[in-house]
Amino acid sequence: MLNAMSSSHDVVVIGGGPGGYAAALYGAAAGLDVAVVEKQKLGGTCLHVGCIPAKELLETASVYRTVTHADQFGIAAPSPTVDMGAAQARKQKIVDQLHKGVGKLLEGRKVTVLDGWGTLGPDRSVTVSGGESGDATLTADHVVLATGSVPRTLPGFEVDGERIMTSDELLSITELPERAAIIGGGAIGLEFASMLADLGSQVTVLEALPRILLGADDDVVKMLTRAFKKRKIEIRAGVAVSGCRNAGDGVELEIEGADPLSVDAVVVCVGRRPFTDGLGLDAAGVEVDDGGYVAVDQFCQTTAPGVYAVGDVVRTPQLAHVAFAEAILVVKHLLGESPAPVDYGNVPWAIYCHPEVAFVGHTEASAKEAGFEVVTSTHRFMGNGRAMIVGEIDGLVKVIADRDNNGTGGRILGVHMVGPWVTEQLGQGYLAVNWEATVPEVAEFIQPHPTMSELFGESVLALTGRALH
Repeated sequence: MLNAMSSSHDVVVIGGGPGGYAAALYGAAAGLDVAVVEKQKLGGTCLHVGCIPAKELLETASVYRTVTHADQFGIAAPSPTVDMGAAQARKQKIVDQLHKGVGKLLEGRKVTVLDGWGTLGPDRSVTVSGGESGDATLTADHVVLATGSVPRTLPGFEVDGERIMTSDELLSITELPERAAIIGGGAIGLEFASMLADLGSQVTVLEALPRILLGADDDVVKMLTRAFKKRKIEIRAGVAVSGCRNAGDGVELEIEGADPLSVDAVVVCVGRRPFTDGLGLDAAGVEVDDGGYVAVDQFCQTTAPGVYAVGDVVRTPQLAHVAFAEAILVVKHLLGESPAPVDYGNVPWAIYCHPEVAFVGHTEASAKEAGFEVVTSTHRFMGNGRAMIVGEIDGLVKVIADRDNNGTGGRILGVHMVGPWVTEQLGQGYLAVNWEATVPEVAEFIQPHPTMSELFGESVLALTGRALH
């Protein structure tokens, strides 16, 4: 970290998470003099209390699930046990390695990194305080706000890290709850429900909305719900949790119109709020909306000249890869390169529960609502050779297309998947949707055999009116 009183830069980035360090690295690669201000750890939520630790623990759960069913493959592995201490140590080792890697990348690009709280001032000035770098004042031609988000909580749910937790606390547990309630049926809640269930907890998911996983196609949600039920994960949608109280060693949840639910731990997964505390937005002339998000235009410019905002502080999908895309957009824009704005309706989504979920573009319902005459094709993993070999046959691939003049598939509007490794298979669908590819074009592609990805090819081929299987 640099010790400095004042300095001038082309770009100053406040926040060192995915959006912040991506803006710094991409800007430095373009020859800009960049400084990053970060009080906590480089890598942000994604690296330290989000994407990376969550997926590592989900992989631990996957290994345990695999070993418990090893006898199906002729492997004797009786009575495996879970050592959460060892799992946490492995998780932390991976996080630490990646954290060091981000620092080395920034150092290699000659990005100035300051440890401290950054506060935005007038005329793109940034004051730094409260960290190892000492007090400093930076000036820049451009400032990028990338301070990320923190978990939302619920009134009456006092987070103590043991009985009542958010995602931050759950990712550091060393003892598994026997009974757990997940409040929230979005991506974060479903990943944690899957992880805990695989490791032996009895899990109930409580969702206030009529269905879980908004954004995914109805057929995907139905398949995922059935798969969770087979694993004894209870999903209760359309329920309102009105409060909680300590009951013995556990917690009793009050549910409107239903009996109380007694559990050992509650995990509140009701989304994340933008973290702009103490950032000095009002004084700098940066507007925020009624939800506390920084207001930006299609190029992520705020209402203050020369000031941009990316990642979780703006009202766009709270995904690390979206923050990466916004960071690249910002650097291109401030360089005068006229980039295309991010198409938020067609970003890829990946949920790493078991079975996995991945999707991009329109659902069948949203395509119809948008006025398209829709044709769809759905194929299930139960008939896929590779899925049968690995013993994971729950799932499907659904392709949504605009109907052409021949009554078959035209432009591909959406691809929605649930099943084994679908987060690694969405790439073809993402390219097809975003390149506005047509069914006949994509149907020409050869799919390697035997692979999971054949199912996408089969689904597209069927939309030509000549299915193979």
